[in-house]
Amino acid sequence: MNETELNGQEPVEGSASAATVMQWLARIPYARFMDVQVHEAADGLSFVLAPHRHNVGNPALPALHGGVIAAFMETCAVLDVMAHTGGRQVPRVVDFSIDYLRSGQLQPTYARCQMNRLGRRVVNVSITAWQSDESKPITMARAHLIWPET
Repeated sequence: MNETELNGQEPVEGSASAATVMQWLARIPYARFMDVQVHEAADGLSFVLAPHRHNVGNPALPALHGGVIAAFMETCAVLDVMAHTGGRQVPRVVDFSIDYLRSGQLQPTYARCQMNRLGRRVVNVSITAWQSDESKPITMARAHLIWPET
């Protein structure tokens, strides 16, 4: 794969559809347990974490568990990169940093990824998650992924 600079607008040739990504999700037990879904939008893929009581960390609010939100966002990053590259390789997460901005309530949580750089070995992805209003994110994250040796 040649080194390519991306601004998140144009997928490379062979990018995968939401239906293909859903097939990949079906093979990930933890993603199935959390109930992660994917949808195609005009500007790329968007991911949804369905509201379930087993994803709650603080039942008094109730608020989603921070680890569930982080796992959701990390899963989104990996699958978005795979979809963008047509699923030719599964990248490994080498660094993941998350900022919790608001409490995640027990309602649908949405996420979208922005690929900042797709290189020969390393991918940099920004992930934003929100609930009722995309302009008010509940978390923002950054992931560095590495391509496996081939």
